[in-house]
Amino acid sequence: MSTSVTPFHLEIPQSDIEDLQQRLRRTRWPDRETADAWEQGVPLAKARELVEYWLHRYDWRRCEAALNRLPQFTTQIEGLRFHFIHLRSPHAEARPLLITHGWPGSVLEFMKVMAPLTEPTKFGGRAQDAFHLVLPTLPGFGFSDKPAQPGWGVNKIASAWAALMNRLGYERYLAQGGDWGAVVTTMLGVQKPAGLKGIHLNLPLVLPRDPGGELSAAEKAMLEQVHYYAEWDSGYSHQQSTRPQTLGYALADSPVGQAMWIYEKFHRWTDAGGDPAAAFGHDALLDIISAYWFSNSAASSARIYWESYKNVFFAQQLDLPVGCSIFPKELYRAPRSWAERCMSKLVYWNELDKGGHFAAFEQPGLFVQELRAWARCIAV
Repeated sequence: MSTSVTPFHLEIPQSDIEDLQQRLRRTRWPDRETADAWEQGVPLAKARELVEYWLHRYDWRRCEAALNRLPQFTTQIEGLRFHFIHLRSPHAEARPLLITHGWPGSVLEFMKVMAPLTEPTKFGGRAQDAFHLVLPTLPGFGFSDKPAQPGWGVNKIASAWAALMNRLGYERYLAQGGDWGAVVTTMLGVQKPAGLKGIHLNLPLVLPRDPGGELSAAEKAMLEQVHYYAEWDSGYSHQQSTRPQTLGYALADSPVGQAMWIYEKFHRWTDAGGDPAAAFGHDALLDIISAYWFSNSAASSARIYWESYKNVFFAQQLDLPVGCSIFPKELYRAPRSWAERCMSKLVYWNELDKGGHFAAFEQPGLFVQELRAWARCIAV
């Protein structure tokens, strides 16, 4: 098996862009929702607005050019070719940092934090705050390969990430993640591969399998949020964890279906006053949506739920330095008391006043501050 690292240049065929535009023009719309606002999903008016922008004003080549200005590479691990960004800092004391995205995200979530993390002296930081960044694309997502056989759960992905960091020559490094990135990063922490010196999570996995006993107010609040998610927000995850292939036929054939499957999550999970387009801009949202569309990764990205969803969101014992940043509009606010039960070396904890699930995407300045503060607590 090749261990080479190959430069990657992204160029979507013009015929694929034209096909997307033709499909958008032929959209067959459902009737209007019968409830107010977003209660039944993306309102028809909001869906039309986003698609109108996608068809007439959005420019994929702008996004593609931005990605191609970054150092992108591919390498093969365990039979799959992985796409990743490897952005080295000009500062000699920079520390390697592996950042993992989730669903429905991508490496595009981190576009606004890359420069502040690699060149901190230009953004209010110190040279000692610098990182060399490695941002891999999860298997089945974006421009990484799609697994052809089952088995690519979060434990195998974590092992692949350790192999990647070793291949890049990093003997000591840190790791960070949110959403599925938090799960993969947690599993990396459980595995404790040689060289991993600490992890940071903005969705800490702290839920005990049996909470039991007298619960604090913060613990009760998290359980209530978890129950609300299960009742009202988890339909997508049940579908993706049980029948990702069936879902894939619809989303692979309909760009509007793919767009709304993602758009609704940016509405539900961000601290954006109910308007994700206002928070991020249509272009940034459509960059992520378009990456899923052009890579035809609706079904393949959903399979991470089929592989791993049922047993990985409970607390895992972590015995290496851990930092946690708790954003108020996250799916749940993890209580420190539960974190301390499963994290024996909790070196950093901060509860913020604003921000949601897509922390780096919606609050890039705060995200950078959090990573700097956490990393200062760890000797690497």
